[in-house]
Amino acid sequence: MKVLILFAHPEPRSLNGSLRDVAVRELEAEGHEVRVSDLYAEGWTSEVGRADFPLLPPDGRLAPAAASKQAFESGTLTADVKAEIEKLLWADVLILQFPLWWFSMPAILKGWVDRVFAYGFAYGVGEHSDKRWGDRYGEGRLAGKRAMLIVTAGGWQEHYSARGINGPIDDLLFPINHGILYYPGYDVLPPFVVYKADKLDEAGFQATAERLRERMRTLATTPPIPYRRQNGGDYLIPSMRLRAGLGHSGATGFALHVEQVEAHSPNGETSSLRSTAEGCAATA
Repeated sequence: MKVLILFAHPEPRSLNGSLRDVAVRELEAEGHEVRVSDLYAEGWTSEVGRADFPLLPPDGRLAPAAASKQAFESGTLTADVKAEIEKLLWADVLILQFPLWWFSMPAILKGWVDRVFAYGFAYGVGEHSDKRWGDRYGEGRLAGKRAMLIVTAGGWQEHYSARGINGPIDDLLFPINHGILYYPGYDVLPPFVVYKADKLDEAGFQATAERLRERMRTLATTPPIPYRRQNGGDYLIPSMRLRAGLGHSGATGFALHVEQVEAHSPNGETSSLRSTAEGCAATA
């Protein structure tokens, strides 16, 4: 497979830098072709501005979505943005790797999304009618490809549990996994999360590195998070509200948008799970 790692940490000697190197070596050992976009090292411009849209008149009002659409359709996106889009089209798998800063991704990575996910490429695609509301949430330009997160967090795993003070890790990462990756069509794999990142000793690093190697070895076979497809019948169009009766009893918020999956035990019994992401994050 072809794998693109989008790396967002300012220090190459950081834990993130070491984990990136572990992932790259394992992927290459498995025969995959790997590219890395190192946003800090490349001096990525994160802010959307007038310079992104050369067709915009000097005295014209900047409406980012409309300007993005015009630039994409006319082929006048800036060279750095075009290069990243080409990488996304090239890659079978996209990995976003970053430290969790203030409950989200670093600004430089969000700025990459703002500039690279152009109108007509990552959004604004497909028919909008009373039967479909665009090609998104399970469909779109990047459908058929896989994506996942490698995330380091300073807090304890318990801090990010269902009753933890920081909120469940699945909920914190939902806007990225569902709103950025699933939106244009990626099959989103459960995240690889490293907790107590600043307290990791050598033994802890070696154990974490081995778990990461295993995730890299199973990129092609790990089941994705079972998000509901927008145009698959679960949502009313055009209100985009989940149909009554769907979702397990008592579910609210983000949990409603993950289908129930059944886990089979050795004795043949089944149990309902909210998401494959919870079990994987808990062991990352």
